[in-house]
Amino acid sequence: MLNLNELAKYKTQDMLVLNEMPLTVFDYDSVHRYRNRMKFARPGHVWGELEDVEFLHKLGAIGIGEDDKRHPTAAGLVMFGYEYEIVREYPQYFLDYQDRSDADVRWLDRMTSASGEWSGNVYDFYFKIYNKLIQNPHIKIPFKMANGRDRLDDTPVHKALREALANCMINADFYGARGIVIRNNRDEIIMENPGAFRLSLREALSGGVSSPRNSVIIKMFNLLDIGERSGSGIPLIYHAWREQKWHEPTYTEQFEPDRTVLRLPLDA
Repeated sequence: MLNLNELAKYKTQDMLVLNEMPLTVFDYDSVHRYRNRMKFARPGHVWGELEDVEFLHKLGAIGIGEDDKRHPTAAGLVMFGYEYEIVREYPQYFLDYQDRSDADVRWLDRMTSASGEWSGNVYDFYFKIYNKLIQNPHIKIPFKMANGRDRLDDTPVHKALREALANCMINADFYGARGIVIRNNRDEIIMENPGAFRLSLREALSGGVSSPRNSVIIKMFNLLDIGERSGSGIPLIYHAWREQKWHEPTYTEQFEPDRTVLRLPLDA
């Protein structure tokens, strides 16, 4: 397992500093939503009181360009940028959520990054989509209380869904074709991302080895307590599904164009 210092030695595509882009590409409302979540996940963190630009620099969303000035990194752009700015660097960038839980209609709900109705970035997509996925009637929330007062509504399935969705973003090749597609079907959730595994499927499924395509984005999710850097994320998903006695999840790879597809059955 790589620690943070070791991972910093390895260059991934999201570390690229975008020398031609100004800091105005960021949706600072998205940045502030991220910062609020981070304060909840990491109370008292030393970055908590920094100004936005300093915070984004520490986070890896901003780097020093060839002109010795600050510019967005690729990670910062896709995580916090406006969609119309993101496609300048990634022409095929597209995020697509489809609720296909009713077989009689094409979809009940659809949300895409190109709609112009929201930022269109990866950070906002992640949380908008996660909140839609957990409304699937198969994803049950048990009624449990802690200290007789606080409701506990987090389950291994919820954690596995967060992990699976984060993996989809972390391992996406944003230069690749057809974008990220999430389908919320009646009895199955399907998550697709451009780019094949950087490990063999056998290594990825066995756990203990991690080779993310976007190491800065995984750091950004980690600071919100989302995503497993140790390579244990995929085994965690399979374990949660076995506990439910649902059919086993399946990962498949497609080529030309390269894509990774995760199918999560929601029935036994």
